[in-house]
Amino acid sequence: MRISFGTTRRTIAPLLALFILSSAGRAAGQIALQSPPPTDGPVPVQVGLNLIDVVEIDDSHKTVEFEAILTLLWTDERLRFDPLEVGTDEIVYQGDYQFSEIGTGWWPQLFLRNASGTYERQGILLRLSPDGTLRYEEEIRATAEVEMDLRRIPFDVQEFDLIFEPLGFDASEVVLEPAPDWTSVRSDNVSVKQWSLGMITGSQLEDAVLMKSGRVMVVTAVAFSFPAERNPGFLLRVIVIPLLILVALSWSVFWMATSQLSDRMAISFLGILTVVAFQIVVSEMLPRIPNFTILSSFLLFSYLLLVASVVENLRVGALDQAGRFEAGNRLDRRCRWLFPLIFLVGNVVIVLFYFVT
Repeated sequence: MRISFGTTRRTIAPLLALFILSSAGRAAGQIALQSPPPTDGPVPVQVGLNLIDVVEIDDSHKTVEFEAILTLLWTDERLRFDPLEVGTDEIVYQGDYQFSEIGTGWWPQLFLRNASGTYERQGILLRLSPDGTLRYEEEIRATAEVEMDLRRIPFDVQEFDLIFEPLGFDASEVVLEPAPDWTSVRSDNVSVKQWSLGMITGSQLEDAVLMKSGRVMVVTAVAFSFPAERNPGFLLRVIVIPLLILVALSWSVFWMATSQLSDRMAISFLGILTVVAFQIVVSEMLPRIPNFTILSSFLLFSYLLLVASVVENLRVGALDQAGRFEAGNRLDRRCRWLFPLIFLVGNVVIVLFYFVT
């Protein structure tokens, strides 16, 4: 059968127009899906955090390196589908390629507000239910800068906050809410040296940000908090107990004869030099902060008490040279119980000061 050019032109023209219109419709639909779901108010997004591991807690830099699974849940009715037509009860996009290239629709991107260093995303998964409910999960490894009160080290208990905020959307567009059902700590896997971790909880934050134009932008965030209690056993074994023994041994000069002034001074100065060397070594184990802590106060008080024993030796030597042997012996007898008492009372006062204040 012969088909004239005019007939062919009249047949192809409507088909070409229909193809252009359908392509434009699909493009417009895809563009529309890139915006947040239309709602009466801001889009509610539930956020959960499953803490997998705490890699390191750095006292000096006040940072926490962790691994976790971040979960976001929201609803977009534009993505509703019929399970009978699709042939599945759930559409799953797994991996960066499927999520970025094949998946369609808007999704809230969060960032770690108190991040310090890199933020690595190691895996991604998106689940779409027939009613348009989406569950987005990503495995992350990041380092967060946290507030730490180290005055009570090694008996301190810290509260670490991991704060997540939406990127590019204020509270009038997106509202973050904690998702308790998706917030947990894998206690069987989470462990970090010298620390015991507690349960993690989520809370909503709302901040007002003053823009350069003078406009005040209100944003919501979710803070995941978990307590961490330091195990003092290591520092007590390595620092406190050896120093207690060293200070107690320095009191042996009070039982030495007053005529042995050179030997007494040698022992006292040896104790001072040992404490100084000991302090240099243990300084590598302690956070380098300008504030005094229980441990640093204990070291300083021990050092001052050793210096006081040197002063006592000089006083006994002066009494011995003046022929007042009994006065020197009496001073030694008093110092045998006075120095331990001062050491005990002083350390109790130090502990009470830091824990009460």
